[in-house]
Amino acid sequence: MKEALAQEARRHGFDAIGVARPDGAPLAMERLARFLAEGQHGDMAWMAAGPERRGDPRVLWPQVRTVIMLGLNYGGAEDPLAILRQRSRGAISVYARGDDYHEIIKPRLKRIARWLLQQAGGDVKVFVDTAAVMEKPLAHAAGLGWQGKHTNLVSRGLGSWLFLGAIFTTLELPPDAAETDHCGSCRACLDICPTAAFPAPYRLDARRCISYLTIEHKGPIPPELRPLMGNRIFGCDDCLAVCPWNKYAQAGREAKLAAREALTAPRLADLAGLDEAAFRALFAKSPVRRAGRDRFVRNVLVAIGNSADPGLAGAAERLLSDPAALVRGAAIWALGRLDRNRLQAAATARRAAEDDPSVAAEWAAALGS
Repeated sequence: MKEALAQEARRHGFDAIGVARPDGAPLAMERLARFLAEGQHGDMAWMAAGPERRGDPRVLWPQVRTVIMLGLNYGGAEDPLAILRQRSRGAISVYARGDDYHEIIKPRLKRIARWLLQQAGGDVKVFVDTAAVMEKPLAHAAGLGWQGKHTNLVSRGLGSWLFLGAIFTTLELPPDAAETDHCGSCRACLDICPTAAFPAPYRLDARRCISYLTIEHKGPIPPELRPLMGNRIFGCDDCLAVCPWNKYAQAGREAKLAAREALTAPRLADLAGLDEAAFRALFAKSPVRRAGRDRFVRNVLVAIGNSADPGLAGAAERLLSDPAALVRGAAIWALGRLDRNRLQAAATARRAAEDDPSVAAEWAAALGS
């Protein structure tokens, strides 16, 4: 049955499949508890809600007897960090340059699950990063790879670029052997992190992670982290891109999920002009849409402030009067970085009328008063 299941998974485009027992990741709960206790989850309150369900799949679904983990490689042959040198353009994480992976992977998982029901009976549930399932520890237990020092899954054959999906079933299938750690003495992922988000190997402080800051964080980006973000406007690929195991996975490989040309190197000036309707149109069916227009434009303004391009000062100045306080505050910082005199001139008309405390604080910080 397992071999037939693997063939079915490959037929639906998956690159890796493995089987784990529901209790196959016994350390996951302990590590999650430490992460939460130290507040390293930041704004992600959903992680702290019912953590026992994350630590043990049987709490989420008592009937589960087997967890089938599947992986799909989404990396391509191009250097994903090359965009960082184009400071007037925005860097969107590789996984978010095309259609939402949830919408791509979940239908495939459902088709495999239906096939399994037809072949062997039982009951099934499928998950793609939308429920209290700790996919990475379970994928490690299922032999797909190991959690590297950057806490993401690494595969010897597929590198760091893996989407994960899970099929829970009441069937009893023999588990695969867990993968062993092959990071060795390598520190590439830790050393490249722009914001020093790893307090130690295998530990992540999400509050400093650019992926968290640009996607999950709801308020203003902490001022001390803004200059470190460069032009990364949605996610961050640095720690994944430098993993040496990628060289075995990506040689000559074309990306399996098509990227949209409009999202590979978009101009910051264009993105800064997005209103709600234009944002929704540009990012239809994209994971970027979940961040919302205001958070996304906040990110764009941080990138504008880091661009050193005085030609972008006008884009920042126009957003000083944006309806969203989050955007206005970021616009103050960006314009102050590019043209302090222009910011001082704009303050005459705008600062006294500002009624949002966070934006007032941005004015005070930018003008030193």
